[in-house]
Amino acid sequence: MRDAVIVDAVRTPIGKGKPGGALHGTHPVELLAHTLRALVDRTGVDPAAIDDVIGGAVDQVGEQAMNTTRWAALSAGVPESVPATTVDRQCGSSQQAAHFAAQGVIAGAYDLVIACGVESMSRVPMWSNVPAGADPFGPGIAARYPDGLVPQGISAELIAAKWGISRGAMDEFAAASHRKAAAAHADGRFAGVLVPVNDVTVDESVRPDTTTEVLAGLRPAFEDPGMAARFPQIDWSVTAGNSSPINDGASAVMITSSETAARLGLRPKARLHSFAVTGADPLLMLTAIIPATERVLRRAGLTLADIDLFEVNEAFASVVLAWQQETGADLTKVNVNGGAIALGHPLGASGTRLMGTLVEALADRGARFGLQTMCEAGGQANATILERL
Repeated sequence: MRDAVIVDAVRTPIGKGKPGGALHGTHPVELLAHTLRALVDRTGVDPAAIDDVIGGAVDQVGEQAMNTTRWAALSAGVPESVPATTVDRQCGSSQQAAHFAAQGVIAGAYDLVIACGVESMSRVPMWSNVPAGADPFGPGIAARYPDGLVPQGISAELIAAKWGISRGAMDEFAAASHRKAAAAHADGRFAGVLVPVNDVTVDESVRPDTTTEVLAGLRPAFEDPGMAARFPQIDWSVTAGNSSPINDGASAVMITSSETAARLGLRPKARLHSFAVTGADPLLMLTAIIPATERVLRRAGLTLADIDLFEVNEAFASVVLAWQQETGADLTKVNVNGGAIALGHPLGASGTRLMGTLVEALADRGARFGLQTMCEAGGQANATILERL
């Protein structure tokens, strides 16, 4: 059976997702085109040899509508003969794009594919794709969940309550994310993947001076009297400081087979060893990373002890800490270069951003196996195991 390997990975710096943010002036199509162009230039491949470009974006409306990935590929100079598509598995969209790309290579349907993602949350704000008064769920969901679903922030609070995760533990985790991200920038550990946009060279949301004392002064971000009556167990401890921020950014990885890489003179960096996707309770929507981790390990024939490094998306500190409690993973191996709380979470770009970060971290440490997993709205999660080559 053919394998699927990553030969290169790139990403933009991550900007603050608000007017005045470092990348606000760049159209999302151009953000993604920037990474695609860099990937083709760095690898030296003939862009006409690309079989498909599979991208992720969450809010596919306005400037991210009409199959953003296709327009980004054309803007990057890829020949018109190369197709492209845009998928939505919420925050895991570009990780799912990488799964689709790898599955196509393994099946023999593709030889060379780019998986990528973009989100410009300053130009296309969250929920832009749900007009006021619109119901994206329909009557069947209302009947199945008569008490109603909840926003992700409330889900993060429910997770903290269910797993007994304190405000102090979440703030310490968040402060550590900033320390690790700042150290990674200072040590040049992102140099292998970062492709500057104009004069933007670093991730804008990283705050090296963040401390637990500073974070302790922030007010709960999602406190709501109606939700408090419905969920009296909530202590209201999720804040802007222990959650991922709103961001702009794009990322991409090039995936091929070992045989094609050899033919093109490319050196594989990692093999996509195993992948899985699973669902869970949409009320506790951010917990699917727990069964996804278990499933991908079973598929791989590996145990948690075999995994050298983890990338677990830091949508909220409570999500990662609950995952750690359930899996027993060593937190010193998790997000060693910081996570989304510090680096940022441009939704559609985060999957392949994590993948590129993990590839580089495995190489830096001479490690073999890495596992990444991503919680997703609606109660889903992707998980991927990479093997360094």
